[in-house]
Parts: sequence; structure tokens; C-alpha cells
Amino acid sequence: MSTVAAHHDDDHHHAPPAGMKRWLFSTNHKDIGTMYLIFSLIMLFLGGGMAMLIRAELYMPGLQLLEPDLYNNMVTNHALIMVFGVVMPAAAGMANWMIPLMIGAPDMALPRLNNLSFWLLPAGATLLIMSVLAPFFGGGAPVNTGWTLYPPLSIQAGMSMDLLIFTLHVLGISSILASINIITTIINMRAPGMTMMKMPLFVWAWFFTAVLLIIVMPALAGGVTMLLFDRHFGTSFFDAAGGGDPVLFQHLFWFFGHPEVYVLLLPSIGVMGVVIPTFSRKPLFGYKSLVWGMVVLTILGCVVWAHHQYTIGMSVFATKYFMIGTILISIPVGLMIFNFVFTMWRGAMTFETPMLFSIAIIIMFSFAGATGVMLAVVPADLQYHDTYFVVAHFHYALIPGALFGLYAGVFYWLPKWTGHMYNEKLGKIFFWWTTIAFNVTFFPQHFSGLAGMPRRIVDYGVQFQEFNVISSIGGFAFGLSHLLFLYIIIQTVRGGKKAPAMPWEGAQIGTSGLEWTVSSPPPHHTFTTPPTVK
Repeated sequence: MSTVAAHHDDDHHHAPPAGMKRWLFSTNHKDIGTMYLIFSLIMLFLGGGMAMLIRAELYMPGLQLLEPDLYNNMVTNHALIMVFGVVMPAAAGMANWMIPLMIGAPDMALPRLNNLSFWLLPAGATLLIMSVLAPFFGGGAPVNTGWTLYPPLSIQAGMSMDLLIFTLHVLGISSILASINIITTIINMRAPGMTMMKMPLFVWAWFFTAVLLIIVMPALAGGVTMLLFDRHFGTSFFDAAGGGDPVLFQHLFWFFGHPEVYVLLLPSIGVMGVVIPTFSRKPLFGYKSLVWGMVVLTILGCVVWAHHQYTIGMSVFATKYFMIGTILISIPVGLMIFNFVFTMWRGAMTFETPMLFSIAIIIMFSFAGATGVMLAVVPADLQYHDTYFVVAHFHYALIPGALFGLYAGVFYWLPKWTGHMYNEKLGKIFFWWTTIAFNVTFFPQHFSGLAGMPRRIVDYGVQFQEFNVISSIGGFAFGLSHLLFLYIIIQTVRGGKKAPAMPWEGAQIGTSGLEWTVSSPPPHHTFTTPPTVK
């Protein structure tokens, strides 16, 4: 190397930027992961606040706090914030933090791109908040379509709708860039000897999540762009008055929207694949079948979208295909649950907070699976469609399936991220508080739905009042529990018991710490004798 080149090289190794610059221009995967996590925590309180407004409005029949349009606006934005602002960024934060560490990479493959994909998020969130506020500043009707944005309603909404369309573009670009980065990192940057089939399950889960995002995000982008053209440029893609087809938008939306469910679930499955072996003190049962189960889930997830649309008048052949495909999805999901249960079977289990959340996921997500099969069956779904039964079903899928998985990951990795142990007693209180409050909130909604209470309607018949009172009380309790969550995190970040090199001391077989090995395929001899705990 010439001296000039050597000199030039030295220039590049200044001290890393400090203060605000460290965060604004960061290309460090840990810093970016931290920013993702903080962003999603802020959005959790914003989206959660909207949910509490919805539950306050529904506490009694009649109109309490919200005008019908404003109520529907809250429903729309609660969903969009929870999906795009909370679950996806939090999972991406964990991916940024852990994937390089798990595969032995020095950083993500494309660090500048990593920085960009994070900073697109606050930009998108700003647009989203502007869309909520626009009607108050003379921007026309609020977005009252629900998160599905169906035309013709979305063609008529005011300026809020345009802001929302740009929000989805910005957030979609962020997701696609992050996904490209994750796939590139996993394929190109594994340490020598780290074959694909030796990667921890969490890395596999994110690999498939990223693949799904790259496949389905463009469909949503195309759909909302066509919507924008219908609104402002005189086209009629979805406008029946001009010969367009509103159902076309539903297909474009759900081709994104159904795989999106697996985008939210897969990272949690990955977290469980790391947490459950650690606290069972046993290697993961059926590692290969879990990986292949994810492959099947990814493929099937992409080809069953129209089960959200049984009521639109599809042909009998089409509905039959979507029904059978949807029911088939229960096979890989059941297989994964089986594998996690068998990982715990005869293990030396302990019940720290991450493990409690993982077990709660298995129990409550199984319930979502049962109601999901009910909704998959066409003649049954024609009755349940657009009732609170559907609301109960998808909250049982997404709160245990996505949110609880993130909680498990946060408690599991907080010692690694902060260098301090969190307060285990408070962690357990948070677990029981959220779990009980969650069930009090959403379990009664199955009954009000079966009794015929329609969703997305601000008022309801007096016969549904008892269920709604219970639901609202549960909802307030669930919301409040997150103040404790915030307190635990702040307390851990600020100090507390110093975390040892292997934070989960109990999770050690002999002398080797298990945390980085158990979630990968087991060594050959582990199934003959139960492990001994030191």
C-alpha cells in the first residue's frame, strides 16, 4: 500500500462522533438497534393511548367522547401505529442488535443503508401524526376507513388520506431497505464455520421475515399509488363510477396484509427459539423441522390472502381454494408449538420473565389458532365477518404472537444490551398484570361478536353493554401495565445489579454458557440423558 493510501486510511479512523452526531449519523448496528427500540416504545404509548380512547368510547352505548368520524380515525391510526410503528420497529431493533452477534459478523452488511432505514421511520411517523391532525386544521374528513383503506371511502377522504398514502410509502421503503440489509448480512457475513443450518432460530426467523417483506411490500405500494391516482389524477382503478373495481384494491391490500401477519409473528417465533431452550436447559427440539416449518409458513402465507374477503362474492372454486389453503397453515404452526413444548419436556425448567412470556404465547396463540380455523371456514366466516369475533381473534394472534414475543426478547436481552439485570420481581408482576388484563379485555369480545356486535361502529345496542364494560376495564388495566414496563426499562438502563458475562447463570450445563448454543442445532448426544444443572 502506498504511503498516500496509508495516510488516507488513517484519516478515516477518527474518534467516533459523540453527542447528537453519534445517533444521527450512526452506522453501528447496536446504536441503530437501540434507536429502533426507543422509537417503538414511544409509538407504543401513542398507539396504546388511541386504543384507550376507543375503549373509553365503547364503555357505554351512545356517544361519549368521539364523533363517529374521529372514532373511525382512531381505529385506523391505532392499527397503523401498532403494526408499522411498534411491532415492526421493535423486531427490527432486536434484529439489528442480535443478528451480527449471533452469526459472528462485525456489523450489518450495509451500515449506511441501515442508518437510512431507521431515519425513514420518524419521518413516516411525523406524516402519520400530521394525517391524524389534518382534519382539525381544515384538511377535510379524517381517514375513517380502518387500516385497510378500502375504496370508495378512501377515494372520498380529505387531505389526511394523502398524508397516509405517503406515510405508507416511506415506511414501506424503510422496511424494504432494512430487509435487503438483513438478507445480505445473513447470506454474506456469517463467521467461518457458521453454516445456514447452524444459525440460531432467531436469525432464520428474520431471514424469512425479510424475504416476506420484499415480496409483499410492493403490492401495498402499488395499491396506494393507484389510490392516489384515483384521488387526484382522474384515473378509475378502483372507482366503480369510472368502470374501476373496488375489489381489486382489496386483493392488492390483502396480498400485503396477510403475509404482514407473519412478518409480525416470525420474529417472536425466533425469540422463543432462543428463550425456551435457555430456561429449559435443553437444546431446541426439532431445529430442522422448525426451519422448514418457517419455509412452509412463508410460502403458504403468501397464497391465502383472500380469506379476508369471503363476503365479496368470489367464485365457489376460489373460496374453496382459499379455505383449504388457510386451514393448511395450521399444520406448520401446530408443528412449531409441538417443537417448543417438546423442548420444555423433561427439561430442568425455571420461570424467569422471558420464559413466562414464551409459555403464555404458546397457550394464548393456540387459542388464536382455534378461532382462526373457525374464521377460515367459509359458511362460518360469513356469519362472523365484520363482528367483534374477528377483533378478538386477531388480537389473540397479534398481542401474544407479536407483542409478548417482543417482551420476552426485551427481558431476555436487557442484561446484554444494558449490562444490568432488570428487577425480576417487577418483571413477573408486569407479566401477570398484562396477561390477565389482556384476557379480560379480549376474551369477552368473542361473545359480543358471536352475538352479532359489528366492529368499527362507534355505537352499539344496549344488549352488548356488559361485555363492553368488562372489555374496557381490562383495556385500561392493560394500558396502565405499560407504565410499569417503562419503569423497569428505565431502572435497568440507569443501573441495578451488574449483569454477569452469561446473564442467565442458571442456564448453564456443566461450565459452558448455553445462551448462544441452545437455539442452534443440538450436539449429537443430548437426547439420551437429561441435562444436569450445575
